[in-house]
Amino acid sequence: IPGVMATRVIENRRDRMVTILVAPLMSCSARLPVYILMTTAFVPPVMYAGGWVSLREIVLFVMYLVGIVVAIPVAWLLRKTFFKGETPPFVMELPPYKWPSLRIVVARVYDRSKAFVVRAGTLIFATTVLVWAAGYFPADHNELHELQSQIENTEARIEQLDVQSDHEESRLATTELAGLIEHQNQLSSALVETSFLGQMGHAIEPAVRPLGWDWKIGVGVIASFPAREVIIATLGTIYSLGGDVGEGDASLTEQLRAAKHADGTPVFNVAVACSIMVFFALCAQCAATLMVIRRETNSWRWPIFTFGYMTALAYIGALITYQVGMLLLT
Repeated sequence: IPGVMATRVIENRRDRMVTILVAPLMSCSARLPVYILMTTAFVPPVMYAGGWVSLREIVLFVMYLVGIVVAIPVAWLLRKTFFKGETPPFVMELPPYKWPSLRIVVARVYDRSKAFVVRAGTLIFATTVLVWAAGYFPADHNELHELQSQIENTEARIEQLDVQSDHEESRLATTELAGLIEHQNQLSSALVETSFLGQMGHAIEPAVRPLGWDWKIGVGVIASFPAREVIIATLGTIYSLGGDVGEGDASLTEQLRAAKHADGTPVFNVAVACSIMVFFALCAQCAATLMVIRRETNSWRWPIFTFGYMTALAYIGALITYQVGMLLLT
């Protein structure tokens, strides 16, 4: 987002537009949870250089390079098609620098932060609500709500028993709580599968199967279009672990490793993990960035174009990664 907004200093419109359109290819911190989860779960912990560098670190570094490397031919192609013209000399006059006024700096930071929250934040919130609604309806959540009430009551009872130092009853109540939470997670997973979001995942499964993905990965990718890191919570819900898991959660890692197709073959392997990471490295899964592009270009045409070309690029990149990876694994 700051990179897109910083293009205002580029005077030539063609150069400014090309920079805006390739800026989302740069890897940001939102992609990091996906990289960490996939590398930790499926990349072997092989060490090189006498134990100074691991294969996981190399893969993580390569994922950050993917966007930079791909941006170069994309920028060249944009200059040869949509933004033809002579390349102007890059000359930028630098003003004399002075110590800024603290009052002015604070005022500018507040003004820009407010502008971002009001303009982009409202659209992000609206997009998030739509994704939540797609994952919530049309299933009946009454049983889930009753389970949540039972969990809250049990937690309150455990606190009371701990105060009374009734350790045996507290232990029994803790065991009961664990069973209720497990049931809640399983029910949440089933509700997601029957929701509009789950139906979309099943609908796109034939399209994502060449990438090595099943419908669950497809649901995670759809849910993460407003923000990439949402896929972690979505996979946690789908695999009956709850939506509050993190990328470093050992239980999520184990569930992904144990996931099987109907024929008994593993859902995930190194090729699938790399396919997912490449897709997330190249896809425009950030509503905030798209909204800022809309604001900077004053048109819906360019954020739609950015979303379209990056999604197509991500699909092709993930397809090649998986197919080549499977050839190497066999």
